[in-house]
Amino acid sequence: MSTPLARRRTAAAALGLATALVLAACSNPSDGGTTEVADVSGAKTEINISPDQNRVTTGKVDSIAAQVPEEIRRRGTLEIVDSSGSAAPLTFHATDDKTVIGVEPDLAHLVADVLGLEAHLNTVSWENIFVGLDSAKYDVGFSNITVTEERKEKYDFATYREDNLGFEAKKGSGLKVTGPEDVAGKTVAVGSGTNQEKLLVEWSEENERAGREPVDIKYYQNDSDTYLALQSGRIDLYLGPNPTAAYHAATTGRTEVVGTHSGAGATLQGLIAATTKKDSGLVEPLADALNHIIANGTYAKVLERWGLSDEAVTASRINPPGLPKTNR
Repeated sequence: MSTPLARRRTAAAALGLATALVLAACSNPSDGGTTEVADVSGAKTEINISPDQNRVTTGKVDSIAAQVPEEIRRRGTLEIVDSSGSAAPLTFHATDDKTVIGVEPDLAHLVADVLGLEAHLNTVSWENIFVGLDSAKYDVGFSNITVTEERKEKYDFATYREDNLGFEAKKGSGLKVTGPEDVAGKTVAVGSGTNQEKLLVEWSEENERAGREPVDIKYYQNDSDTYLALQSGRIDLYLGPNPTAAYHAATTGRTEVVGTHSGAGATLQGLIAATTKKDSGLVEPLADALNHIIANGTYAKVLERWGLSDEAVTASRINPPGLPKTNR
């Protein structure tokens, strides 16, 4: 079990992401196609949320493309799967309510460029990402998927971003979350089947072992229901990916991030990864493609355009240590 001090150190280290990512934002009234996000220094990033994305692109690398399994090379497309339950700036719909945009699709397209394949994005429910990977319907998931030890039994991972979670509360709530004791007795919403649910359940169990009240965990079908519950006071907190929480807080002005935590627990920095069926033969070219775009600077451009530069990694790693099966 981690100590309160260790948890606070992890939370403090991650807090910079919440403050540096977004503290204020407003929509551009001239065309409705951009939103402006400001960091703590006042510097602003204008994010394009229109269907005309002008994505960052890069060229094919023959030596990396040659590593792709023959069946995929013959097909000519990279079947990418992403979650319809994601939200800005990860994966969401542009202002036309049809075009899928975000940092995840952008990085997936860049990887496809390096592999010399056409990126074909399939947007499905969270649980169907893994069903589709299991059946080989999809080649790779780019959907804010955290590396976990349990998932490593069935999937291979090539990392591409740091993973931090954010506790979002109604603005002015006065809440602060640095460890399990701060959510004891609180009503907290979380996505089912996610690593943040696993962490929240374990925090609740830790509270009970310490003689504190457990967490009252709630589940909602979509983000709009969750945020309605948050505004109405039916829930105290929402635990989700920190980029989503920070972006939502900035663009609405109605909520705030009141604590962050590594997606891999108190003692390990969580990592987000391209996810493919175990032993499919695709993880090595995926990692090589990611390392190529990190080296040539296009990766940094993508993170910058979505206000996520603080989540950058210096290299893609294959199957690194992930969220432990028992995170204590």
